[in-house]
Amino acid sequence: MANNIDVLSPVWTHLTQIQPVRAEGIYLYDAEGQRYTDFTCGIGVTNTGHCHPKVVKAIQDQAEKLIFGQMNIVIPPMSLALAEALNEITSPEIDTFFFSNSGAEAIEGAVKLARHASGKRNIVVFQGSFHGRTAQTMAMTTSKYIYRYNYQPLPGGIFTAPFPYSYFYGWDEEETIDFCLKELDRLFHGETLPEETAAIVIEPVLGEGGYVPAPDGFMQALRQFCDQNEILLIADEVQTGFGRTGKFFACEYSGVVPDILVMAKGLGSGVPISAIASRRQLMEKWKPGSHGGTYGGGSAIAAAAALATIQVMKEEKLVENSAARGEQLLAALRKLQAKYPVIGDVRGRGLMVATEFSKPDGSPDKETTKAVAAACMKKNLMLLTCGTYENVVRWIPPLIVTEQQIAEALDIFEVALAQNA
Repeated sequence: MANNIDVLSPVWTHLTQIQPVRAEGIYLYDAEGQRYTDFTCGIGVTNTGHCHPKVVKAIQDQAEKLIFGQMNIVIPPMSLALAEALNEITSPEIDTFFFSNSGAEAIEGAVKLARHASGKRNIVVFQGSFHGRTAQTMAMTTSKYIYRYNYQPLPGGIFTAPFPYSYFYGWDEEETIDFCLKELDRLFHGETLPEETAAIVIEPVLGEGGYVPAPDGFMQALRQFCDQNEILLIADEVQTGFGRTGKFFACEYSGVVPDILVMAKGLGSGVPISAIASRRQLMEKWKPGSHGGTYGGGSAIAAAAALATIQVMKEEKLVENSAARGEQLLAALRKLQAKYPVIGDVRGRGLMVATEFSKPDGSPDKETTKAVAAACMKKNLMLLTCGTYENVVRWIPPLIVTEQQIAEALDIFEVALAQNA
């Protein structure tokens, strides 16, 4: 029997009223044994699937030895082991790590690091961004009004530039990049000077803003702009990291190495943990004691889960599977796009894929988007929507998903399209 949810704060929105009692792989199960296909992945968290046996075993084994060791007092060996493992999958320039609990906390830490290291204050973000729900990260978030609703005034010193969202503007990639770079230059002439700007923060693929990949050319131009103007480049890979886009980190597509790399979500396979990564020369400019936290880096269980996650991803080639299944998904969705014009755009990298719904005049079609997602839910396929206009269905299954499971989900999606498009 389901429990009464009135004991929970209504500030939470709920995709469903499902109360799962167990989970395995890409599936959730309720108390009655009903099975649900989870293509939400906890919003990009359970990349190794639900309850991966090797992650579960690592958590169990660590719980018997050491649960917590506060980083200011002792140094948990598992946290060191995790840092060493991360050192192997990040760029050689990235060699020093700070651990915390959530993506928002890590973004806050990255901003604090950038301000200390540069001696400057202002931060530039992009339209459609989502960086968190704390006061600082709300000020940096522009994807939906609800994330900032009635919380003003928010921290200042945040400036917003246009993101290269070609479909939204109706331009090709080259024209969009050119426009966005011109607007970025104008921002630095009209709103904040380079000499007062600590960092530019970007999601290599917009998350809540619509699953929009930043073109490689734009990322490369951004890196060059930051170098020329002594501005730090922060990559928010909270959602794009750990194989989600078919690379360990989405920045690898462009060859751009950020000054600060932020990761969370897929790092712990469901156990709360995040990290800020940078080069030691930059980290050494962070005044000791000026940042910290009770739990950051202290949870040996979280570190064990994260270490096991990395090992599983390597051993089972989940990054490669993400790339392959992503190609399968994109190809199939583009065939559906040709059949159903309501799908205005199909885009993505790896298993971070978007289908954007538009009306005949090109305007956002939120109603059809919601109806299609709801029809899929009736067939026990869980899909999330996103985008500023809520007209994007996002595909974000666990990276263990098989070719057959992708095909089954697509069959359900096509039936939903036929019923509602």
